[in-house]
Amino acid sequence: MHATAEETVQARLILSAHRSARLRVTLTYRTDDPLAVRMAFPGEFSLDEPTEAAGPEAGDIVWVFARRLLTGGLELPSGVGDVHVRPGPGRSTLVELRAPEGTALVRFDSTDLRRFLWRSRLLVPEGEEHLHLDADRALAQLLG
Repeated sequence: MHATAEETVQARLILSAHRSARLRVTLTYRTDDPLAVRMAFPGEFSLDEPTEAAGPEAGDIVWVFARRLLTGGLELPSGVGDVHVRPGPGRSTLVELRAPEGTALVRFDSTDLRRFLWRSRLLVPEGEEHLHLDADRALAQLLG
């Protein structure tokens, strides 16, 4: 059986040097995918064309990236590619998400991220992720 840590937090989408928009972000960690964290953003902030949603979260935009990246970015700038995490002003953490449609910069309260990561470590301590990997399932998903 797989366990999940999930937390919904408030964040700010940085629109310009003087403007931001408040948004709800759902952070999820699952023991069946022990190396990753998920951030789900409301679909209304998508740069893509809107689609018919089957439910309240069906239209969410979900980013999946390494838990280690989020942990490291609380202290030092971290990341290559599409996701970058770095300490922000005060007690905040900035998450930069890059897609072909554009770049989004989201500011989180570092305390919220630390609490979420603590809850994820209660499920799978850092360094023990390999004990929860299911190689057969991963291979079956890869081969489709």
